[in-house]
Amino acid sequence: MLKEKKIGIIFFVLLFLICFPFILFSQKSLNEDLLKTEIKKKVTKLKEEIDFDKAQKFFFEMDWDSTLVYSMRQLSRNNVELNDYCHYFRAVGFLRKKLYKEAKNELKFVSKKFTFYHNVNFYLGEIALEQKEFELALEYFKFIEKLPERSYEFKKNTVLQNIGLCYLHLKKFDKAEGYLLQSSKLNEIRKDTLSLVKSYIAVANLYYIQYKDNQAVPYFEKAYNLSKKVKSFDLKRIVTKNMAVVEENRKNFPLALTYRKEYETWKDSLNDQNKVWEIAEVEKKFAIKQKQKEVNILAAENKAKIAERNGFLISSVLLFILLGTGVYFYRQKIRNSKIILAQKNELDELNATKDKLFSIVSHDLRSSVNALKTSNGKLIDNLESKNYTELDVLLHKNSSIASGAYNLLDNLLNWALLQTKQGYFYQESLHLATIVQHVEYNYKPLMLNKNIEFKTNVSASDYVFADLDSVKIIIRNFLDNAIKFSKENGTISIYSRPASEDFCYLVIEDTGLGMNEATRKELLKETILLSKKQNDDIIGTGLGMQLCKSLIRKNEGKLDIESEENVGTRIIIALPKFKNHG
Repeated sequence: MLKEKKIGIIFFVLLFLICFPFILFSQKSLNEDLLKTEIKKKVTKLKEEIDFDKAQKFFFEMDWDSTLVYSMRQLSRNNVELNDYCHYFRAVGFLRKKLYKEAKNELKFVSKKFTFYHNVNFYLGEIALEQKEFELALEYFKFIEKLPERSYEFKKNTVLQNIGLCYLHLKKFDKAEGYLLQSSKLNEIRKDTLSLVKSYIAVANLYYIQYKDNQAVPYFEKAYNLSKKVKSFDLKRIVTKNMAVVEENRKNFPLALTYRKEYETWKDSLNDQNKVWEIAEVEKKFAIKQKQKEVNILAAENKAKIAERNGFLISSVLLFILLGTGVYFYRQKIRNSKIILAQKNELDELNATKDKLFSIVSHDLRSSVNALKTSNGKLIDNLESKNYTELDVLLHKNSSIASGAYNLLDNLLNWALLQTKQGYFYQESLHLATIVQHVEYNYKPLMLNKNIEFKTNVSASDYVFADLDSVKIIIRNFLDNAIKFSKENGTISIYSRPASEDFCYLVIEDTGLGMNEATRKELLKETILLSKKQNDDIIGTGLGMQLCKSLIRKNEGKLDIESEENVGTRIIIALPKFKNHG
């Protein structure tokens, strides 16, 4: 059990280090004076090159889209003296937008005569690290290490940290330890709190992978204590979760529970912040569209008035034209009436759906809040009587209620974004087993509360072509349903079925309540939107199922359900297979 938990935190930290290498260990130094000075000289010397002037301004303002536009315009002028700078601007712009292939291509166009070519090597090292080409990344960073620190615009501790990471991924732990500790000491000397937290995480991970807990735990604790001084919710979430898993491994469950609660607090803060930004962006776009519609309507009304006036002028001269004009407007009126009637019917259907959605969602939210209110009353009573056993039960119940309500609101937001076509959607090659492990990790506490046995057997060779957020939402909803409809001591399994030529098949199976054939067919209908829950003890609107079906359809996949009452349910998700994966 201890080994499994340790593997869990190692996977979590390694995933963080691999997915966010630039966030953690590739921050730019404040020392950009040399580059700025050289560029200002070029601007002063070549005043007629307006596009270059704009490109360098946007570059230092970190407005990457504008940087890419104006640097490309400058390149079209083919000024050899400025080409290296423009390719350099574009490479950094693509890199910060995480378009690594494009960034790498631009860096190749920079000549070795470029004054700041050592920075090119650094960025190539960053890209190689992101693409898990650790031997290649090591060559670039080792080259930078040999140069005097003043000759390049990045901190030495950043270079050392990246070299340590490369050795860590290559499992050369002795070399990794030397570089990571050296980087940490430099951060301590410079009192760079944010970089120091990240350094401690890397060192702790190094020791934890080697099962050197006595050396790893103090660094985890240092990272946790220092994280209180930084503003990054994401970093606070990482270090708090690390501490929770560490204390679980040490069997100190009360302290682990405290860290878990703190982790959920930072997680909720981060989610709330992201959702506020998303909602604000959606509202902004919606307002712009509404204004545009009003402008279009006014323009159409003006055109109609002009046409009507011209018709009356012509009809005063010729009776035939008057008759023809009258017939024309009559036919237009009938046509418009049909259009209006069709729009009215569509609007009535949408309003009915909206009213039903509000009714069901408000009912379930009220039920959740009422349940929390009742449970909190019991918590107060048991707290006074110091009935800790009952307190533990009530706290777990409150957590389940809050989790259900949160999932309901999360589905509501995703459904709204899907209906208004405002959500970000990008299909790419995805490793199905990795995504399942990531989602599964967040639901393990809920399964432990119900003593549910969990099994996974997802093929490591399955790669699908889909949108990452969509796949996570689909798996999360079906896994959440499996937990809700499973009884105590039940079993939930996630596994792969043999892939076909075009699809990979993921199965989520439980031994819960199951459903009859009529319910199964109803859930698979394309026309169904929302369904009232049959079990009042379980929060649910059918919105999650509708959301999953819509997202599966948008990813060009398929859904099937196999179920039997009081035996269990099997959800079969078919997603397009990524065929070009080597």
